[in-house]
Amino acid sequence: MFFWVLSEIAVVAGFVFAAAAIAHMVRQRRSPQSALAWLLVMVLLPYVGVPLYLILGGRKMRRIAITKGPLQLQRDGDPLTPREAARVQRILATYDLPSVTVGNRVDLCRTGEESYQALVTLIDEARDSLFITMFILQKDDVGREIRDHLTRRAAEGVDVRLLLDDWGSFRTRRQFLTPLLEAGGQVAYFMPLLHRPFAARTNLRNHRKIVIADEQLVLSGGINIGQEYLGPTPRRGRWTDLAFVLEGPATRFYRDVFMSDWAFARGVEPADPSEDPRAAPSDAVVQVVPSGPDVPGDALYEVVLSTTFAAEARLWIVTPYFVPDDALLQGLTLAARRGVDVRIIMPERSNHRITDWARGGYLREIQEAGGAVLLYTGGMLHAKVLVMDEQLAMVGSANMDMRSLFLNYEVGMLMYSPGEIDAVARWVENVAAPARQGVPPVGVIRDFGESVVRMVAPLL
Repeated sequence: MFFWVLSEIAVVAGFVFAAAAIAHMVRQRRSPQSALAWLLVMVLLPYVGVPLYLILGGRKMRRIAITKGPLQLQRDGDPLTPREAARVQRILATYDLPSVTVGNRVDLCRTGEESYQALVTLIDEARDSLFITMFILQKDDVGREIRDHLTRRAAEGVDVRLLLDDWGSFRTRRQFLTPLLEAGGQVAYFMPLLHRPFAARTNLRNHRKIVIADEQLVLSGGINIGQEYLGPTPRRGRWTDLAFVLEGPATRFYRDVFMSDWAFARGVEPADPSEDPRAAPSDAVVQVVPSGPDVPGDALYEVVLSTTFAAEARLWIVTPYFVPDDALLQGLTLAARRGVDVRIIMPERSNHRITDWARGGYLREIQEAGGAVLLYTGGMLHAKVLVMDEQLAMVGSANMDMRSLFLNYEVGMLMYSPGEIDAVARWVENVAAPARQGVPPVGVIRDFGESVVRMVAPLL
């Protein structure tokens, strides 16, 4: 009798929790395939689906976002830009996001060696402060070298703050960073994996990559810190990536993003900026676009989606992973059908096999619509780049998948000035030149496997 009552209670409790989770899920802004996937899991396997949703399912967590505090980045006065790019700006202007700034300088870091040199230069030449956000800091030779550079600067009195994502850097614990801490540096981990129930979400990661020296110079892009990303000399198997060094008025927005993330991770109030960024000896027109639970809407996603409809001549996308939602896939296929030069440039094989299976059906649809799929054969391609016509280029931390575009904390930079757009486009052309064109047809077994992975992808 007791076990019968207990089983009835369990059934009722499971139904109640599933109903509550479903009610929460349908109120969130999700793609149809994501909502349907979660609905099926919670209805068919409530004792698995509901706990899984509590761990992985949240997107814009109002309570946690309030605790962190929304990013305060709004600035007035957008300069005039070309008609196509202005469409993107008008969308971004509806959110509390940074406006376009002029008078910046952007220097691309086209290789891991250039990125390493830029990082070391920023660290060694900083006078007052070094603020660093990284998704991954590896415990390898490059990670130790950067740690030692930071340790030396902290010992010399520079304010060194290192913010790591607790999932991306879960192997890099405080013991590895003890020299930096003993020298006076500060370390924080974003959104700990182990936390009080409902206090955070394991699924929401800080994927931003930002290095700020003296609140005047910024290194950002797709790189993390580890020997596969960068190093002092060429290394066999090093990933192909793109980063940049930014100087000028736009650097203050990266500083504001860092301070908001740092304050949340440390449980303190964000500090006020010490001084305005100095003017740069150049005229790059750029716009910083953060995205994530601390930003209303899905800014980076809407930038990408809007370019699929604004593009008239070319739309080039470089990404390590490609798992779009239905709207973005349709936008890309329509752009290809109306004659836009649509190119999706990806590694032939990425470091995540499951995403390689998930991407196949999407890529073939774009290919059948007239778009070009270029598979990079020189190893792992990790850059996140978009070029639209002669009007806009974007370099940042977000992959073209639903995790980056809808879940993670990300940041990208849009460039509207011709010199910067041309420099990014030439880098893309160099990467695409040796790539193998086209994804081949697949057999029944592979097609079935890709379909299964495509159904599961929205849960991840």
